[in-house]
Amino acid sequence: MYNGIVFPDLDPVAFQIGFFAVRWYSLAYIVGLLLAWFLLRLMSKKTHSAFTVLKIDDFLVWAIAGIIIGGRLGYVLFYQLPYYLEYPMHILALWEGGMSFHGGLIGMIIATILFAKKKDINMFMVADMLAVVAPIGLFLGRLANFVNGELYGRVTHAVPWAVIFPTGGDEARHPSQLYEAGVEGVLLFIILNIVWWKIPKYRERYGLTAGLFFILYGIGRFALEVFREPDAHLGFLAAHLTMGQWLCVPMVVFGFWLVYRSSPRTRFKRALEKKDHV
Repeated sequence: MYNGIVFPDLDPVAFQIGFFAVRWYSLAYIVGLLLAWFLLRLMSKKTHSAFTVLKIDDFLVWAIAGIIIGGRLGYVLFYQLPYYLEYPMHILALWEGGMSFHGGLIGMIIATILFAKKKDINMFMVADMLAVVAPIGLFLGRLANFVNGELYGRVTHAVPWAVIFPTGGDEARHPSQLYEAGVEGVLLFIILNIVWWKIPKYRERYGLTAGLFFILYGIGRFALEVFREPDAHLGFLAAHLTMGQWLCVPMVVFGFWLVYRSSPRTRFKRALEKKDHV
């Protein structure tokens, strides 16, 4: 057995009042949404965006629905479809755990498109602002994964910070949750905020910041999956890649399309084509 750091005795329940218990994972969702909401309001006020404070307040409900419904259905479809086909009523058992980032992302995209059409605002502009704040939730979510001792990394004897997780056997593993919190959360937050706040010409290219989010998250997650233990019931898929890695491939492709679409030359070409069809 490799002598790694023994996982600290962390309670997955943040606090409990009678029979009502609030888990760190649930708290991560709540705090992440509130911080994102606060930053979105600040962004709107500073730039006089068409995505106004009132519209941001309205969108919060749409965002919650998109994340929860999309995250749950994504987990069902991508990771545990045979089980839920046999026990369909368990799909509603959110307290048992099981959420997919990629499913939540799809849910958020659908919510953004529907909301933007209803409020008659540019959905790519909204997507850019959402991309800037999204890493907040990713960071808190990965910290909650670590507290829960779940989604841990692969066995390693190479790093002194390897952790022996309670459900990971007696061998030390990469704390991959913390790797992802650093890359998908902190690093991505810094990069996207610099692009959006410090480079106005990029902020005016609607879809660019969102495209960078898709590209950078997809590449970062793909790389970090090398350190993460594959899902036991799935293992490795084609080309010895995990489900998470395969789901990142279309993300990166879509991100490059968004960046291409946002370029001034592409927008000018679309404007000419629209004029020709008038």
